[in-house]
Amino acid sequence: MGENRAGRGAAWERTTDAGRRRFCLASCLSGFAAAAAADVTSFLGVMPRWAEGASMGKSFAVTSLVPPVQNGGDDTDEQRIADLVTGNHILFDQGVVDGFGHISARCVKNPTHFWLSQSRAPGMVSKDDIMEFNEDSEAVDARGRSLYGERFIHGEIYRARPDVISVVHSHAPGVIPFGVTGVALRPVIHTAGFLPPVTPIFEIRKVAGEDNGILIASNKLGSGLAKVLGKSSVVLMRGHGDAVVGPSVKVAVYRAIYTQVNAQIQAESLMLGQVMSLNSMESAKVNAINETGGLERVWQIWNARANANLAALKGS
Repeated sequence: MGENRAGRGAAWERTTDAGRRRFCLASCLSGFAAAAAADVTSFLGVMPRWAEGASMGKSFAVTSLVPPVQNGGDDTDEQRIADLVTGNHILFDQGVVDGFGHISARCVKNPTHFWLSQSRAPGMVSKDDIMEFNEDSEAVDARGRSLYGERFIHGEIYRARPDVISVVHSHAPGVIPFGVTGVALRPVIHTAGFLPPVTPIFEIRKVAGEDNGILIASNKLGSGLAKVLGKSSVVLMRGHGDAVVGPSVKVAVYRAIYTQVNAQIQAESLMLGQVMSLNSMESAKVNAINETGGLERVWQIWNARANANLAALKGS
């Protein structure tokens, strides 16, 4: 593999990161999907493309249960709304969302309700865009504003999962191949210990039939998605994207970002062969560290970068 890649020389180096990822996806997913279907327990694994080696084996991982990350005594609706605005900007800057996608937070004062922006590109969301929605995903005070068509993702997950404080829905391009190929998305990097051994996939046809619009545009579809999510932190949506949940806005953003990173690295690594995923002990221990002590560090730099890039974007 190294020789073939070296042989491409300058032609490889001239391609973009996105181009290299598309090449990896096209080359390796088709070659390994049959193997995954034949042996569902085998792990088709992960090493970053800058790494030189890979190992082979089987292991198992579980989603660790990390205590909710609170903002000290400041876990108020005001703080969650502020984090939502920042989270929208970070997710856009990190390439998890573009003009589509959204993030919400459960209300502190009324936990059956949640906060979500009006229909707006995530990178443009401000505090004034954040609206309150009830348990049926209807706006408490719409005032003529447009609403996200897939807000039911949020409402039904909050209904089914009292432990969830924040929900992210994205169409992250690195994740989508694992919902359409039969190759399971597994935790392969230490920053993705929150992923289950095999990430569940929501098949909308099982709820809406063959004649469906792919989008989660009703409470019925949102409920079906929440059932497939179960106790997991992530659920894939075939041909669509994913939903990621967390015990705080910051954790949900972290998980959404590293779900995409894990997917990209796993897809690229399929060209190298089979490698080990994280086992249950590794996942639980490293995830507890990442989502507590390490979370603020990455949030700060993500926020600073998003602010700088958005300022440049608006000024151009």
